Amino acid sequence: MEENSRPETVTLPERPKNIEKEPKKAKAPKPAKEPKPPPVKKEKAPNVPATPIDPNSMFKEGFLKFVYNEKSSEKVITRFPPEPNGFLHIGHSKAIAINFGFARYHDGVCYLRFDDTNPEAEEEKYFTAIEDMIHWLGFEPYKITYSSDNFNKLYELAENLIKKDGAYVCHCTDTEIKLQKGGEKGAAGPRYPCPHRDRPPEESLTEFRAMKDGKYKPREAFLRMKQDLTDGNPQMWDLAAYRILEKPHHRTGDKWRIYPTYDFTHCLCDSFEDISHSLCTTEFQLSRVSYEWLCDAVEVYKPMQREYGRLNLSGTILSKRKLLRLVEEKHVRGWDDPRLYTLIALRRRGVPPGAILSFVNELGVSTALTNIQIVRFEQSVRRYLEQTVPRLMLLLDPIPVIIDNLPDDYIEDIELPFSPKDPAFGTHIVPFTKTVYIDRTDFREIDSKDFFRLAPGKSVGLLKVPYPIKATSFEKDEPSGLVTAIHAVYEQPEDGSTTFKKPKTYIQWVGSSPARSSPIKAEVRIFNPLFKSENPDAAEGGYLNDLNPDSEEIYPNAMIEIGIDEIRKRAPWPEEEGEKGVKKGEAGWESVRFQGLRVGYFCMDRDGEREEGKVVLNRIVSLKEDAGKAV
Repeated sequence: MEENSRPETVTLPERPKNIEKEPKKAKAPKPAKEPKPPPVKKEKAPNVPATPIDPNSMFKEGFLKFVYNEKSSEKVITRFPPEPNGFLHIGHSKAIAINFGFARYHDGVCYLRFDDTNPEAEEEKYFTAIEDMIHWLGFEPYKITYSSDNFNKLYELAENLIKKDGAYVCHCTDTEIKLQKGGEKGAAGPRYPCPHRDRPPEESLTEFRAMKDGKYKPREAFLRMKQDLTDGNPQMWDLAAYRILEKPHHRTGDKWRIYPTYDFTHCLCDSFEDISHSLCTTEFQLSRVSYEWLCDAVEVYKPMQREYGRLNLSGTILSKRKLLRLVEEKHVRGWDDPRLYTLIALRRRGVPPGAILSFVNELGVSTALTNIQIVRFEQSVRRYLEQTVPRLMLLLDPIPVIIDNLPDDYIEDIELPFSPKDPAFGTHIVPFTKTVYIDRTDFREIDSKDFFRLAPGKSVGLLKVPYPIKATSFEKDEPSGLVTAIHAVYEQPEDGSTTFKKPKTYIQWVGSSPARSSPIKAEVRIFNPLFKSENPDAAEGGYLNDLNPDSEEIYPNAMIEIGIDEIRKRAPWPEEEGEKGVKKGEAGWESVRFQGLRVGYFCMDRDGEREEGKVVLNRIVSLKEDAGKAV
C-alpha cells in the first residue's frame, strides 16, 4: 500500500494506572456427569384415516343455518323440482344435497317434484334416471309428485287471476314483447304496456278459454300476468303464465293444449305442498319478487324462497344442448361416458355417492357462485377412496418373469392385506409361482443410479414375498424392440437362513397359476380430461375444437390378481349412502372399487358382462402424486 494511502493513526486513551486487580476466584469442581438415558424412540402415529369432515357441517353453520333461523318451522318441508328434460349433472348434486339434506337434518321431509310443464322436451328416461340418481345419493323422497298433478287447480287459479284483473291474454309477437320490455337483452329502451293489457277481464277470460279449446296456434296467444312495469326487476314485467303447445303430455295425454310456465307453476306448487323453505340457486333471486307477488295475488299460502350459489365445474361442459351434441356425434360413448360429469357418468366411472356428498359438504354453502376446477373435485374423491376401498395388485402392461431356480410346479401361498391401514378389511391369498408378471415400467434393460426397480444383475422385492428376486437376463422381440420375458433367480438363502439383504424397493406382481385362475386378464381404461382447457367454450371455433384426443387410454392386456373375485363378492365398496344395504354380490359393477397399487383407483365396468371371462376396469382418479418419492 502506498504511504499517502495509509489510514490516520488513532491514539487510544492511556490505561488507568495503580489499579490493583482483584484475585481470581477459585473455580468450584465440576459435578460428575450423570449418565445420559438411552434415547427414546419416538412412536409413529397410528396409521389410521384422518377424521372425516362432519357430514352435517353445512347445515350447522353459515348460510343454511341462517336460513333455518330466519324461519324455524315446526316441520321443515322442502322440495327438489327438476325439469325431466335431461340427465342430472354434478351441479345438481348440490341442489339435491341441500334440499334433501336440509330436511333430513331438521327432521323434516323433502318432495321430489317433477316440473313437467313442457311436453316438447320431456322423456320417460329422464324421469327414471333422476329418481335413480336421488336414491343412489342416499335420499328417499317423502313423495314423488308432478306439476301436472295440479293442472286443473292451476287453470282454476289462472281464471280467478283474470277475473281479478291480474292477468290478460296477449297476442303480441316475440319481437313486440321484447320491445315492450325495453328491447333486446342489455338494451335500455323505454318500457311500455302491451296493447292488450287493458282489455276487460271478461274478454281475456273468453280468449283464455279459446286458447284452451284450440282456437289459436302456438305463439298466437299468451296469458300474461299483470304485474308492475315500473319495477326495476325484469321478473315483474308481465311474465307469461300460460302458452300453447301442441304436443301430447306424457301423463295427461291430449287433454291440454295450454301449459303453465315455470313462473306461474313453481311458486303455486310450492304452496300446494306446504313447502316451508323453497331453496334454489341465485339465478332465481330476482324471481323471488314475482314468486311472492303471485302467491299474494291468488291469495294462497306463501312459502319462503331463499337462494344459494350454484356449483359449476370448470374444464368441462354441463349444458344439456352441448352434451347432446357430444353424444349424437359420437365424441363420447353416451350420456354415461365416464369422461362426462353427468351423475350417471360419474357413477359409471366409479365415483362413490358418499364422495360426491362429501365434496359438496367440504365446499360449504353461501350465496356466491362456486366455480371449482376438476382437480379439486378429484382431490376430494381421492381422499374419500383412500379411507374406504381395498388395495389390489394391478399391472397395466405386464411382462413375464421366469424364476429359473424354482421348480415348474412351485406354488407358495402369499397372504396380502386388503388395506395396510385397517385390519377390518381382511386379507386374501395369492399364488407365488415360478412365473410371475410385473409391470413393464418396473424393468429397465440398462440400469441407472436413479432407478430402484428391476434391471439385469439387480435385486428387488416382490410385495410380501419372503425373499427378493434378481434379474439375470431378458428376451426381446427384435422387430418391436420390446422385452418379452425376463429371467431371474429367487434369492432364498441355501442354508435355510431367514437373513438376507433387504432390497431397496418392492414392486407389485401377479403369479401365473392356471389352477388358481391367476392372473385375471382385464381391459383397463384410463380417463383423462375430455377437454384441453379450463374453459372449452372460449376455445377458438367452439368447445368441439377443444376436445382432448388423449382423453382415453386403453390397456387391452392388463392383468389383476385374483383378490378381485373376493372384492366383487363383498361389494359395494364402501357400503354407504345409496349403496348401503345392498345384498353382497348384487351391487352394481361400479361399486366394485379398489386401489390398484401405484396406479390409481378403479372400478369394474358393465362392459365386462358382454364377454364371458372379460374384466373391464375404469380409472376413477389417479393416485396422489408424491413429488419427493424416488422413481
